[in-house]
Amino acid sequence: MSSLAQRMNEMLVRSAEAAGAENQEAVVAVIAQSAQAQRSVVDDLLDAQLMPEEDFLGNLSQWLRLHWESDLKPRNARRLKEVCSAAVALRYRLLPLWYGDPARMMGEMDEEGEPMPVPEGHVEGEPVLALATYDPFNYHARHAVAQAIPCRIEWHMASRTRLLQGIQKLYGVGADTFEAILKGRDLADTQGLDMGEETNIIDDDDDEASVVKFVNQIIRQALTQRATDIHVEPMESFLRIRYRIDGLLVDVPVPENIKALQNMVIARLKIMSRLDIAERRLPQDGRIGLELDGNQIDVRVATIPSVLGETVSLRLLNQQKFNLDKLGMIPQVRNVIDNMLKLPNGIVLITGPTGSGKSTSLYTFLSELNTIDSRIITVEDPVENKIEGVVQIAVKSEINLTFATALRSILRADPDIVMIGEMRDLETVEIAIRAALTGHLVFSTLHTNDAISGISRLIDMGVEPFLVAASVRCFLAQRLVRKLCTKCRQPGEVTAVELRAVGFRSPENRRVMTAKPGGCDACSHSGFHGRMAIYEICVVTKQIEDLITKRATEAQLKEMALKQGFIPMREYGIYKCFDGDTTLEEVVSATAADMMIGEPD
Repeated sequence: MSSLAQRMNEMLVRSAEAAGAENQEAVVAVIAQSAQAQRSVVDDLLDAQLMPEEDFLGNLSQWLRLHWESDLKPRNARRLKEVCSAAVALRYRLLPLWYGDPARMMGEMDEEGEPMPVPEGHVEGEPVLALATYDPFNYHARHAVAQAIPCRIEWHMASRTRLLQGIQKLYGVGADTFEAILKGRDLADTQGLDMGEETNIIDDDDDEASVVKFVNQIIRQALTQRATDIHVEPMESFLRIRYRIDGLLVDVPVPENIKALQNMVIARLKIMSRLDIAERRLPQDGRIGLELDGNQIDVRVATIPSVLGETVSLRLLNQQKFNLDKLGMIPQVRNVIDNMLKLPNGIVLITGPTGSGKSTSLYTFLSELNTIDSRIITVEDPVENKIEGVVQIAVKSEINLTFATALRSILRADPDIVMIGEMRDLETVEIAIRAALTGHLVFSTLHTNDAISGISRLIDMGVEPFLVAASVRCFLAQRLVRKLCTKCRQPGEVTAVELRAVGFRSPENRRVMTAKPGGCDACSHSGFHGRMAIYEICVVTKQIEDLITKRATEAQLKEMALKQGFIPMREYGIYKCFDGDTTLEEVVSATAADMMIGEPD
């Protein structure tokens, strides 16, 4: 081993130790394996998660006497993108910070309020490009930069997570591919293409390969950020792309001039979805089957014509493994669910608005019941997740395969358990009730705000109260709230007054966890990471059956349910706050519709 390599290894080991790496042998082993495989040693050490990323790279920057950037704020983005192309920045993971003559920039302050330093040996008038990297030992990157950028380079260091986020924010998703598409093309001509010309461009081998890659990068980035939806929306002067992450829409940075390829991107998505690319006047629905890192991903696609062009919405459905423990139910509700799954017959209804996680709960219950001695048949619109061993039927209204017609047929196929995607009409409900009364366990969903109102909804649809009482076993309502980031959440407290204000009777203040302002790298500085469901479950007991038959009001039904141990959704959510899983604000926001306007707390 050369003295230079020994010196580098010593820096890495000592930086790791100073950052809190307890297993020095593991650090040395990773360095050796990386050298043998000729991989980036910094990437391998960070991937091994032997110490905090920020501390390790910060210590390494001190060893190398490189300026550490704790807050990446590129100056004059347009000029930086001209000097350092997206291809160089993305390939070698470099973020340009500023460009110019440091001697003239001395009056400006850096992010710490200190004067901008002048690089050693700098000649006044000579432009300098400041580049941030997280891997100072990437000599291929240094060589490529020296060839591609004809100016002096000043190297800085930053954390890998923040640097990669900064690159995407500056250049936009798929920027390197976008540049390749536009290279040598007249943008004015591209903007004026009609559908026929656009189709020819997509059919061209070189351009189609680039557009395919660009669209794939958009989808891959969405999956990396745990997005559930992608929205491609034409605006007057640009093409807006947004991801829905943890229930909130987030703007995605996109390359400049992306409007030039708007029609090509939308046409590519329609081709992938097997839609008619010549039809722009009518809405269309399609599907895309993807595979990422060995995982199957189903994508539901919907196009809507607008005055500025077609908008495309993609719903990303991962083929996930369902487990009852993942739902994280409090013990009282979990006991009710366990007993419910042992029922031989009856209807179990899950209620809630669109996007409240009803399908996930249904699939979880079916996965628990999916044993060798049970025959399960489902009718869905569409089939969102495939469960091995379950017969799943997709509704096709164009050939009159509706929920009602499919349900009528499958009852002759000897099922033990039936799942109906949604109780949409009286005919479907009546057949489901008949199935429950003849010995089948039926699962389905309803669109209501809470569990108790599910009873009223069925009666309003035209079902006789005595049939509701005799067939339905329980109503489960749910909402989704954001989960606190476990990496940066911090202790807090809610007072008894605050708890009483939201309807929870507590004689004392309670300890909770709160979101850290500004979050951390792991949660993209939001303070939250992922979502969880909060529930309320109303079991139809003998007393509630009698009230339903007598057409009792929702208030009377709720009063009886509370006497029998019913836990309202807001109260359930507050218990999850006490467990440190979410915040009081999230729970109140998700359950606001359940509190009547003007109702005293």
